[in-house]
Amino acid sequence: MKKLVAFITSGYPEKSFSIDLALALGESGVDTLELGVPFSDPVADGPLIEKANHKALELGFTFQDLLEISHVVAPKIDTLWMGYFNSFYQQSMEKLIPHAKELGVNGLIIPDLPHEEALLYKDLFQKNEIANISFVAPTDSDKRIQEVVSDAQKFIYMVAYTGITGSGVSEDLQPFLRSIKKHTQTPVYVGFGVNTKTAREKVKGADGVIVGSAFIDILLRDNLNYSQKIQECSTIAKVLKSEINS
Repeated sequence: MKKLVAFITSGYPEKSFSIDLALALGESGVDTLELGVPFSDPVADGPLIEKANHKALELGFTFQDLLEISHVVAPKIDTLWMGYFNSFYQQSMEKLIPHAKELGVNGLIIPDLPHEEALLYKDLFQKNEIANISFVAPTDSDKRIQEVVSDAQKFIYMVAYTGITGSGVSEDLQPFLRSIKKHTQTPVYVGFGVNTKTAREKVKGADGVIVGSAFIDILLRDNLNYSQKIQECSTIAKVLKSEINS
């Protein structure tokens, strides 16, 4: 069974909604939840997620909101934090990682923390049994892929193309997938540009997909109330889970 990872922007449009949405997604086929940490300059994210980031910050999102959301949802669905390094660094990594473990969070995804710098925190992550998710991109050399995935934990985040999230760029991912899998037994999940139309093609040869913009697009729709947004997201999750396993 191939896995579905869903990204949502924490605290948007409000904390209680994020909790309700997370639990609904867990009941709709999502295997792992990425709680996005709103940040003012989300360089790896496309315009939809960037807009949701800015709106959450305008509405007063604080890191405490992330902790409170995690306290409720992490015991019920496999939960990761996705954010930019400054957001975590400001909380003190030495305190934050043990706190994440206490909450039941199982890993962090930090797109702007290079592999070499992440090694500084390797012991801290391992001691607390928290995964620091590794990224590989089509621009990486075979040598670098081998280095990055050699001790990858939980899954490898395979960037489906060189760009930002949410784009519909199509590429033949099979050579890239093969170059990763020859170096590791860790599952490989495809992210960037995955939606209900592309999921079946993108997941070929991979072990799962990571979907964000398709959900955030719904959260940004002003013509839907909270219940309708949750229902729409749940429907998309069910379709995605079916598509990647058909």
